[in-house]
Amino acid sequence: MARRVKDFIEISDYTSLETLIRYLETIRDNLPAEHEAELQIRGDDVFGRRLTITYFREQTAEEMEIEQRYSGAAGDNAAIDDLQHQLDDVPFASKGSKKG
Repeated sequence: MARRVKDFIEISDYTSLETLIRYLETIRDNLPAEHEAELQIRGDDVFGRRLTITYFREQTAEEMEIEQRYSGAAGDNAAIDDLQHQLDDVPFASKGSKKG
């Protein structure tokens, strides 16, 4: 079973509302299935604020290869890997999960 990883997209440029809406629609239309995407406003008055979209996606082949290379070297992580696979199978429904 392939693992899922959390990825993010940040929107920090100042833009018109129409451009932002088109950008968000494009992102939404290209998200993978079962993405559990969330939108947050992050930052502060000093460094600026930005919109951050977080979502889950399947690992790429390159990421899987790297993980196997380093996890295989340890050898004694079997218990942690087993627990991780068990947690991956736990159903999760986010608070705001609305199909749209």
